[in-house]
Amino acid sequence: MRRVVVLLAVLWVCDAVKFGQLCSGNPSNSRRTSDRWGQGHYGARRVNGPHRGLDIKCRDGAAVYAPFNGRLNGKLTVYTDPTKAAINEGINLSGQGLCFKLFYVRPDRTSGTVRKGQRIGTMLPMQRVYPGITSHVHVQMCDKSDPTPYF
Repeated sequence: MRRVVVLLAVLWVCDAVKFGQLCSGNPSNSRRTSDRWGQGHYGARRVNGPHRGLDIKCRDGAAVYAPFNGRLNGKLTVYTDPTKAAINEGINLSGQGLCFKLFYVRPDRTSGTVRKGQRIGTMLPMQRVYPGITSHVHVQMCDKSDPTPYF
């Protein structure tokens, strides 16, 4: 019985929460598919194990928006590699029963509440680090579960 209740609660959260537009210029949250650097779906092959996020297309320099009402919970450092310094920022957000991270975003601020659709940052210049990649915001759940049902 407990498993059924937990499963129903998870399904309810997925049904109740849908991310709004994440990037200017991509109102439908189109996903990165395949390019010379790989694929952007959750579970895609990577050298260091499967991809634990979902990549949403976003032009370098584009505005990034809060996908739903929530709270900014601090800035992230994405890499330890200094050659990737140009894209080494992100933001941690929570709300609607979710906790997630957005990589490759320079946050406008790192704390406080935000409303769905409010600008929260700027897409960093991915082409400087990965020429020819489909520029994108990497969306990763804090528990590294699949964020796809929220899009």
